[in-house]
Amino acid sequence: MIEGDPPRPIAERYEAAVDMLAALHREALPAQLPVTPDESYDIPVFDIDAWLIEIGLMLEWYLPDRGVQPSEELRTEFLGMWRGLLEKPAAAPQTWVIRDFHSPNIIWLAERTGILRVGIIDFQDALLGPAAYDVVSLLQDARIDVPEQLELSLLTRYIKARRATDESFDPAGFAELYAIMSAQRNTRLLGTFARLNRRDGKPQYLKHQPRIWTYLERSLAHPVLTTFRIWYTANVPPPVP
Repeated sequence: MIEGDPPRPIAERYEAAVDMLAALHREALPAQLPVTPDESYDIPVFDIDAWLIEIGLMLEWYLPDRGVQPSEELRTEFLGMWRGLLEKPAAAPQTWVIRDFHSPNIIWLAERTGILRVGIIDFQDALLGPAAYDVVSLLQDARIDVPEQLELSLLTRYIKARRATDESFDPAGFAELYAIMSAQRNTRLLGTFARLNRRDGKPQYLKHQPRIWTYLERSLAHPVLTTFRIWYTANVPPPVP
């Protein structure tokens, strides 16, 4: 998926991964999977409560690391505005969400063709949620820099692939969900990486925070997130370069 030093995305492989996601998301996937002849597993839903727990990591870990001790008023305001916004992706059609669909978990199988070249690991914690989440995971790779031009090209490729087989697919609506899920995921990652450093003694994750911040700023530029852009500018300091 990547090459060089510093590593950079190989466009052809990211295109194949986008095509794979588009093909997966076109399918009517079951919410229940057989485990034994007599038992089945209900795939949990990636819902508002789960998203709020994730973004709460910013309050608990990232902001204190940047010298901000969130007041109760700030906490209430932050979670309240997020709860309202997350009603949009919660109402979207559900599919399987792998959650960490990014370069470390994608194996390139060059001997195959088409989307079969894309091997996936670390899918055991999959949930049911909006298709946009895994597209964000791929196009805003937490471990490597994905240039904005390539991100937009890949997002357009995904939308065209979905639209080609489903005339009801709404490109503008999907772009809105993409921005929301990007803001949610990158807010969570800022907190997660701060926690990995301070609680778990893994400072190497801090080097990813400036990249995550860049992705977050891209998503906050969407009109649906105007209020959030203003709030983050006023209350959330950027990471240390």
